[in-house]
Amino acid sequence: MDMGISGFEPSFLVGFEAIRQAHGSRLAMLAGRRLTGFAVVRFAEDGEWFADCPVVLDFDGIQVEVCHWKLDELSIGWDGIDTAADIAGWEWSELTPQWSQRDERLEPFVGQELREVALLEWRPTGRDLAAGTVAVEFAFAGDRLRIANGLDENRIEVGEAQPDYVRHQLGC
Repeated sequence: MDMGISGFEPSFLVGFEAIRQAHGSRLAMLAGRRLTGFAVVRFAEDGEWFADCPVVLDFDGIQVEVCHWKLDELSIGWDGIDTAADIAGWEWSELTPQWSQRDERLEPFVGQELREVALLEWRPTGRDLAAGTVAVEFAFAGDRLRIANGLDENRIEVGEAQPDYVRHQLGC
């Protein structure tokens, strides 16, 4: 998967246990740090968020890069993406992707201390194509922020999680 993003080398995993084993302890160690910045990809022409690209969160100098792909794959990267570099190789599109530090869902969390991180597994009561997908939840003093699978793209959610999520708190 080449999106022309400098330093983006995704390693997609499927399922809660694989993601917890690969990233659980490192995610848990973010607790106590402040969210000092973020970056998302938007199109220069209309400002629309391109949800296929990773969401980059900076916690006091530790950069977490979250990207969902396909129906059930999740990549979590660490300190690899250069959000100051231009996104290249998009000649096939008439729109120009660029990094942005503007997002009304993420902006309220900047400056807040992270209380805990959890992995949330989607387990609906009935049949659901999204069953088993995993979201990464960041809990702050006043609210929660989740980067979830939007079925082949990222979805940013704020507030309490839907009841069909099973929360697996990390670091406890």
